[in-house]
Amino acid sequence: MKIIIASLNPAKVAAAQQALDRLFPAVRVSITGVSVPSGVSAQPFSDEETRLGASNRARAARRAYPDADLWIGMEGGVARLQQQLLTFAWIQVLGQGLDNGARSASLTLPPFVAEALEQGEELGEAMDRLFRLTNCKQAGGAIGVLTHDVLSRTQVYRDTLILALAPLLNPAPYAVPARQTSPGPGSPA
Repeated sequence: MKIIIASLNPAKVAAAQQALDRLFPAVRVSITGVSVPSGVSAQPFSDEETRLGASNRARAARRAYPDADLWIGMEGGVARLQQQLLTFAWIQVLGQGLDNGARSASLTLPPFVAEALEQGEELGEAMDRLFRLTNCKQAGGAIGVLTHDVLSRTQVYRDTLILALAPLLNPAPYAVPARQTSPGPGSPA
């Protein structure tokens, strides 16, 4: 299985490798990372912009390497929810008949990190500067730093990719046309 991931970031490539190894243990998976533009801000600042970045990356990867089986775009972003700034990611997967995305869990950023982002810094740069780190976005990311490595960026992206691949893993329910009416009692929702 030939997979193109629209990133050269080691944390993202590792997330894809871990997810695909877990989902397809008997299949030889070849992952190639490629640098492609997201078409959005360097630091996406909304759910919509982050999702668009992931989708744009997956589509650009497919244009660059059209002979693959799957193309994966991953985009980290932030969004304000009331008084908090949250970080999360969108992952978009394209394949034969597959065009699906999933959003990761979100993490509330400390106020001093949020302030740095609102003044124009990217999350990885702000985390490096504020926590005296070097290139944390290619390791555990803000997630690793703020959870003392109980979770990492790679783990969260891995699990989100698994969710995005659900229609590939279990295609039958996704092939059922949408109902025109609400399901009745006892019907699958």
